[in-house]
Amino acid sequence: MSLHSTAAQLVTLASEGGEHGGNHASLSPLVTGGGAFVALMLLLWITTRFNRDR
Repeated sequence: MSLHSTAAQLVTLASEGGEHGGNHASLSPLVTGGGAFVALMLLLWITTRFNRDR
């Protein structure tokens, strides 16, 4: 099997899943971004609590 034929098969396989669109229905960008923001703010708050000597 050559590199070219393997790449062609992978492209064909990737193009067959056209009905899904790549996004899962339960993954809302707003909820994902908000959750990441809250997690980062929590980590920032914890870091500043342990760094009181400055």
